[in-house]
Amino acid sequence: MPVAAGLYYELHGPDDAPPLILSPGLGGSASYWQPNLATLAAQYRVILYDHRGTGRSDRALPDTVTVDDFAEDMIALLDGLSIARAHIMGHAAGGVAALAMALRAPERIDRIVVVNGWATADPHFLRCFEARLNLLRHSGVEAFLRAQPIFLYPADWISQHTDDLDAELPHQLAAFPGTATMEKRIAALAAFDATGKLAHLAERVLVLVAADDMLVPARAGKALARELGGAARAIMPWGGHACTMTRPADFDPLVLDFLRS
Repeated sequence: MPVAAGLYYELHGPDDAPPLILSPGLGGSASYWQPNLATLAAQYRVILYDHRGTGRSDRALPDTVTVDDFAEDMIALLDGLSIARAHIMGHAAGGVAALAMALRAPERIDRIVVVNGWATADPHFLRCFEARLNLLRHSGVEAFLRAQPIFLYPADWISQHTDDLDAELPHQLAAFPGTATMEKRIAALAAFDATGKLAHLAERVLVLVAADDMLVPARAGKALARELGGAARAIMPWGGHACTMTRPADFDPLVLDFLRS
């Protein structure tokens, strides 16, 4: 099992293609990007990894976790793979981690795609995570995971894929990183605030939002674009928070157009 700096990783695509790190959201699993992998790996050296504390990576976390810790892990991953510089695409938690990395080590990043991310936590986002944490604390892991699709996917998509979601549940239960880890990761995301720090990154960032995102409202992405002072922006009219999974045929071309531009 390939591991660098305690992080499980996978390499896909041509050895000599430009490197592209794909950083997942709260769940932290490299497998999140499977619907996009074939298309992206046709043109890039794609680096998938499990976030620290989740999946096949080191499960040990400090008492307090920050988004800067997520960023430092990506830097350590690049160091472990002897890669000086890469594009980074991050979904939600992975997107704000990419922004934090750009503030700490801008020389290590070419372009950034932030999918359904934010510059500072939106009140609706915080309300959703309060509800999810209450489920986890008082109703248990299975209730937390059963409710998760409501926040990630459009209602019609859930109805059409309910058998797939039910079949996936035992695997999610087996891989769940633990209540303490989830609480630490959510606290890190809630505390992230890059207000007033991002304007110099404008030309390097694409802010991509789904108009029907139930978890991180599109207004949070629009506010992020304003903080970036004119960053490229793309809006998907349908797809929900996990639009990378629900609409890959619409999502992938938007990303490729930006990375190649």
